[in-house]
Amino acid sequence: MQKWLIVIGLFLVLIGFLWPYLGQLGLGRLPGDIVIERDNVRFYFPIVTCLVASLVLSVIAWLINR
Repeated sequence: MQKWLIVIGLFLVLIGFLWPYLGQLGLGRLPGDIVIERDNVRFYFPIVTCLVASLVLSVIAWLINR
């Protein structure tokens, strides 16, 4: 359990360092992401981005446990 927590922590740190470059990939602005903009309110729900991220993480977890 301790090893997994360390691996997850290192993965989060890596994502933090790569965040500026990951933003240029277009994640978060995929077709199907819900954006509602009104006068001074902006509601954003990245449903497709969440589905893609879930799929990628599921495949990675499946490959690790295989």
